[in-house]
Amino acid sequence: MSFNFKKSTTFRLAQAAKAQRARSGAHLSRIGLHPGQEAVLKILNETDGKTMSQLALALGVQPPTVTKMVTRLAAQGLVFRKISEKDGRLARVFLTEEGRARIFQVDRAWKRLEKEALVGLDDKDRKRLRRLLRQVEKNLSASFEDDPDLEEELEADAQTAEAQVEKATELEVAD
Repeated sequence: MSFNFKKSTTFRLAQAAKAQRARSGAHLSRIGLHPGQEAVLKILNETDGKTMSQLALALGVQPPTVTKMVTRLAAQGLVFRKISEKDGRLARVFLTEEGRARIFQVDRAWKRLEKEALVGLDDKDRKRLRRLLRQVEKNLSASFEDDPDLEEELEADAQTAEAQVEKATELEVAD
């Protein structure tokens, strides 16, 4: 019997993430942003003057991705780069006044998205969902080095799957 991935929690999570990204993209496009750009603005709003490496780390993306995002945001007049006075090799990124003003629009878009996503859930369910999603995130962020049993389990699953494929192939050949 095969695994029905469409009934799995992780499939539902992936589908919810896709729907959230699409809806978020629609809201953000109304204010001239692409998904991910709003996070750059929010991070800089908390601590202006971050380096590209600091932004990449905070966003969980590769430095070339941040470079592209910052370049696009600078072209819109929302951020600017300034060479560090202490280290001329480093560029720091700052919000412009227009970038600061856009934060209010981002917050409104996020509040609208939150409201749309959680229709029909009471406060207790919302809190429980947040807690459960934090746990899923923690679980999926753990590396194999942190859990050697997980690596062994995945290897055993892979061997079982290979054996099932081999057996099915033998049965087809026998027919």
